[in-house]
Amino acid sequence: MTDYLVQPDPDDARLTRWVSGIDHEGKAVDASVTMERPLTLFLNGQEIVTMMTIGDHPDSLAVGYLLNQGMLHHDDIITAIDHDDEIETVVVRTKRQTDFEEKLKKKTLTSGCAQGTVFGDLMDEIEAIRLDPLARVKTSWLYALSKTINTTPSLYLESGAIHGCVLCEGDRPLIYMEDVGRHNAVDKIAGYMALNGIGPQKKLFYTTGRLTSEMVIKTARMGIPILVSRSGFTAWGVDLARQVGMTLIGRMKGKRFLVLAGDERLIYDAVLAHIGDEDKRHQRKGADDDAK
Repeated sequence: MTDYLVQPDPDDARLTRWVSGIDHEGKAVDASVTMERPLTLFLNGQEIVTMMTIGDHPDSLAVGYLLNQGMLHHDDIITAIDHDDEIETVVVRTKRQTDFEEKLKKKTLTSGCAQGTVFGDLMDEIEAIRLDPLARVKTSWLYALSKTINTTPSLYLESGAIHGCVLCEGDRPLIYMEDVGRHNAVDKIAGYMALNGIGPQKKLFYTTGRLTSEMVIKTARMGIPILVSRSGFTAWGVDLARQVGMTLIGRMKGKRFLVLAGDERLIYDAVLAHIGDEDKRHQRKGADDDAK
């Protein structure tokens, strides 16, 4: 198994619990279900948002959310991150004074699960983003990543009802985060990168969720030029990817994938005859993700 920097921990007792029910034959069963809990985020003294999350990596989630909403700058000095599990809050404190009262009034609801929002200014900022035109992705990397990620022990395989996002370099997955909303999973990765000094160079981003405008915007703000998904596209997601020069690869299952933006980055080095088909369990996973 690949040595991840961060990967899911399906054995973490905080993240799932057993619930009794009955199956299609009326038999009593116990099912493992994913936990979901609120986390209220403060930036200095100001309440920003309450997110529904599985509760792991609160520091990364908080910092990534603030970065992806444009409320925190990459050159900001974070003086403290205080998480209190009992009162379900996380406070990010910065050296720079912040006041986002007006910004909080100006927001655009997105298609993300739970609290997915993109504040209005980000729609203007996206016009200034230009991603590395020299970045390339080999098809052999895509197939290797898909196999490794989809067979990594995860909460999805344990209990379902969850999205996953993975930061990758070449054919190696580095950071694998899960959450009830795909926007939370990508924010956790953005926050982890910022807190640990990991740059976007030579990186690609993999998600189990749809390739929406929100996913494209957040990936572009992270400076990552290649976004890959098992699931499908939205038209606005495709338009934004083309605008910022992002390679957008979706519906990646087994030997198949579809590229709707940035196809000039692909290097077709894989021999399809040597690529195995996915097992049925992972084929169902992809179908489930498209429906979310």
